[in-house]
Amino acid sequence: MSSFKIKVRVKGVLEGGTCPFGLKPGDEFVFEHLPPQNFCHWAFYVILPFATALRFGGNIPWEKEEGKATLCCPDAQNPVVFELERIKP
Repeated sequence: MSSFKIKVRVKGVLEGGTCPFGLKPGDEFVFEHLPPQNFCHWAFYVILPFATALRFGGNIPWEKEEGKATLCCPDAQNPVVFELERIKP
């Protein structure tokens, strides 16, 4: 079974909020098996199931575009919104 790479981009942070890990809109990384260095593990645990589905060709049923997902970290005071996108080979 082949898998795809997944690009994770920070879409935004709640207005007036700040990510304690310094993430800001436009930051990007390619999803791997472990979180990037100095990345919030809580956010990574939210990203993990969505990225796994996209990596293996699945789609998120409520998303309008195939191969994409939008979600946010669980920090209610400073939610960071992430956009995941399957990278086609």
